[in-house]
Amino acid sequence: MFNFASLYQKIAIIFMIGLSASLSFGQQTSGTLRGQVADQQNAVIIGATVEATDADGKTKTVVTNDDGEFTLSGLAPGKYIVRASQTGFAAYENSDVNVAANARVPLNITLGIAVEQQVVTVGAENPISIEPDNNANAIVLKGADIDALPDNPDDLEAALQALAGPGAGLNGGQIYIDGFTDGRLPPKSSIREVRINSNPLSAEYDRIGFGRIEIFTKPGTDKFRGQGFFNFNDESLNSRNPFADSRAAYQSRQFGGNLSGPISKKASFFLDFERRSIDDLAVINATTLDSNFNVTPFSQSVSTPLTRTTFSPRLDYQLNANNTVTARYGFTKTSNENSGIGGFSLASRAYNTAATEHNLQLTETAVISKSIINETRFQFLSRGTENSGGDTTTPTIQVFDAFTSGGANVGSSSNNEKRWELSNNTSWTFGNHSLKAGVRLRGISIDNISNNNFAGTYSFTSLDQYRNVLLGVGGATPTQLTIAAGNPQARINQVDFGTFIQDDWRIRPNFTLNLGMRYEAQTNVSNNKNFAPRLGFAWSPDAKGGNGSGKTVIRGGFGVFYDRIGESLSLAANRYNGTNLQQFVVTDPVLLALYPNVPSVDTLLAYSATQNTYRLAGDIRAPYNMQSTISFERQLPYKFTFSANYVNTRGFNQLRIRNINAPVDYIYGDASSGTRPFGEVGNILQYESSGSFKQNQLIFSLRNRFSSKLSFFANYVLGKATNDTDGANSFPANSADLSGEYGRSSLDVRQRFIFGGTVQIPYGFSLNPFVIVSSGKPFNITTGLDTNGDSLFTERPTYAQLAARCTALGITNSFCDTSSASDVNAMIPRNYGSGPSFATVNMRLSRTFGFGGEGSSGNGGPFGGGSASNNKYNLTFSLQTSNLFNNTNAGTPIGNLSSSLFGVSNSLAGGFGFGPGGNSSSTAYNRRVEAQIRFSF
Repeated sequence: MFNFASLYQKIAIIFMIGLSASLSFGQQTSGTLRGQVADQQNAVIIGATVEATDADGKTKTVVTNDDGEFTLSGLAPGKYIVRASQTGFAAYENSDVNVAANARVPLNITLGIAVEQQVVTVGAENPISIEPDNNANAIVLKGADIDALPDNPDDLEAALQALAGPGAGLNGGQIYIDGFTDGRLPPKSSIREVRINSNPLSAEYDRIGFGRIEIFTKPGTDKFRGQGFFNFNDESLNSRNPFADSRAAYQSRQFGGNLSGPISKKASFFLDFERRSIDDLAVINATTLDSNFNVTPFSQSVSTPLTRTTFSPRLDYQLNANNTVTARYGFTKTSNENSGIGGFSLASRAYNTAATEHNLQLTETAVISKSIINETRFQFLSRGTENSGGDTTTPTIQVFDAFTSGGANVGSSSNNEKRWELSNNTSWTFGNHSLKAGVRLRGISIDNISNNNFAGTYSFTSLDQYRNVLLGVGGATPTQLTIAAGNPQARINQVDFGTFIQDDWRIRPNFTLNLGMRYEAQTNVSNNKNFAPRLGFAWSPDAKGGNGSGKTVIRGGFGVFYDRIGESLSLAANRYNGTNLQQFVVTDPVLLALYPNVPSVDTLLAYSATQNTYRLAGDIRAPYNMQSTISFERQLPYKFTFSANYVNTRGFNQLRIRNINAPVDYIYGDASSGTRPFGEVGNILQYESSGSFKQNQLIFSLRNRFSSKLSFFANYVLGKATNDTDGANSFPANSADLSGEYGRSSLDVRQRFIFGGTVQIPYGFSLNPFVIVSSGKPFNITTGLDTNGDSLFTERPTYAQLAARCTALGITNSFCDTSSASDVNAMIPRNYGSGPSFATVNMRLSRTFGFGGEGSSGNGGPFGGGSASNNKYNLTFSLQTSNLFNNTNAGTPIGNLSSSLFGVSNSLAGGFGFGPGGNSSSTAYNRRVEAQIRFSF
């Protein structure tokens, strides 16, 4: 058994030593050179190269950020030659720059226009590199490129997950915010840079590398800068949801801003604030029975008001010449009325939710010497969610894939969680080696109170069955009743640990070898042999002389990536252990005949009603993926950069859940038949790591940054993914036989195309397109019946049953064609159906007006802008259109063969066609046009 008590002590000592070392060594004598690069009109120059060379010929190089600023730290005292360059500008050189010990030397650089180079710059090229974190197929968004993304936080996350794509795995891309996990997504206006798929084989990160999302926020500044904005959307600007009867009243208001500036010579601040108020809509599109018991479509739009308030102050403070501390506090409060409705769920099921979040982040960075940097991070996160206001006395009535009515059945529930994260990383260089090592410790505690389903849920497999029960047809009863009773409170604590070391070894000027190893462990799991080696290389075959990169780079590598077994699984096992909270499953016709009344717990116990208990398998292991990749990167004329990448992923120990005590030799319709392997103790729903996964992807990327006025990126992905489980809550068709489970993965989206960029058009207008096109997602087809007695409705039909149902309903979808089946009586594979394709074009049109004389904001100001402006004050007007061409992106079709809506989509896809949940903030309208006004200075 892993000794975590001893581990904690050792890690604590390591952190104390690392922190004290960073503070003590940080007192060593070194200096910092910092400043800003601008042109002759005081417009800042982004991406300029600044290098400082000492008397021994050693050179240190940086690139200016979005504000044209640069910082060269850890410089030994002495005289330096400082050079600066950028395409289209005359080179700068200053051979008399003195750097003193423990001093910050300011140096502002002005680059003049190089007239003789103007023709050359039109065809200039984007450099490529053999550095591991500069892979050409990474998506890097900053400056005006970020304007193409949505302003709404939910839509923004959906867009980022879409950019990450299916290569990120079943759980979507892992999001890092300033190096931390689990934090809130900052307002778009506070984001400095977004990186996706950067250095995918790095040992520093635990989750799978392709699809990792890194967000970097804006720091404090040495001059006062800020902005304020207001976004507005109304139903009059939108097109009707095609699944709704009418265009109902809707309004969205979002306002906020940020302010940054100096506090003293050693300190600066950044503060952002945002409030979102949406009179949102839930579109109900169900099938019910009228007063004469006839099947009738039902459509309704219900107001679901949502408010979200967030603010976050950040402080950057320089302790001394080599030690800097960054502190950030974030607060978020969200409330949502009429949650839980939409789709098949009727308005009677509505309830309210309220959530708050507090987040404290501390980062200490120390330049220990010219070649060693140490960074310590700490985060504490507190979240609280409450559900209230729903009908807790009326049982829920669920008619599969037709409608769900009755009470909300959530009761007065709450979830309070506290998360903390502590890490320490050290980077150092010697010779041709760049090394990095670190440790991370994370913990979570959850206190959850759930009164869910205390009023019970009656389930019907079809509207015909429901009608027969209402008409009192002899022998007609609901299919199943589930009801919970007992202690609604459950708690869980979980800690995970990770440590890594990696070496980026420049073996030759044109060849880099990347070696890494990571180890991970966690509580609540007995097996923690989680070693994750990483290996990568980058070779530039046409590099000449001492230059490290030519016009071609070939990369390759292999890595093992472990995923954590989530705390929600342990929480479920603690809650539904058979004694803490009891979950009854009733299939006895005598008890079901009591409908619409719900039997008491004493009655259920007297009848020995089946109970559901959850548990983690004793041999459960963390799931892991082995990923191999090879890529070709080419620098093309006219600033184009192309890359082609092949990625092979094999997953092992993938999570699933199954009923290991399902009855054997069960006879459909006879509730008393069958023998349970573990005796008459009810259903045992076990989480286990018995699944597998395989994915192949070809990723083609093309990017270009002609100038600050024109840039774009484009990605095309051709892929195929198969597995035998779609995650921890994925049940098989037959819990006793997993042999038929291998089939298409829910990630098997064969083709995807993404395009984004920015372009300045005449009259000072700016366009930011964001386009996503993808083929359909697979979906599972089931019979809607429990024919094996496991209390689940996951059975799949045979080819013959599927064809007959399609014929009866007059459906001609591709999945109805079963002519290629060798045995029509065989069960169809998992995820046999293919949903509709997805295509959306989002477009932002903006125009900036500058006034107030010349300032230093250049290129639309430090916070982006519609067009270039060198003025001190800027006013930007913009229109953000989602789904510009009003294309109907239908959601996943109904896969229940017993439903009258089988094969039909009854909602919009939402989001951007990919991501956990696949939903954005609202699907109330098919096309939305949002207006924004923004003032910056």
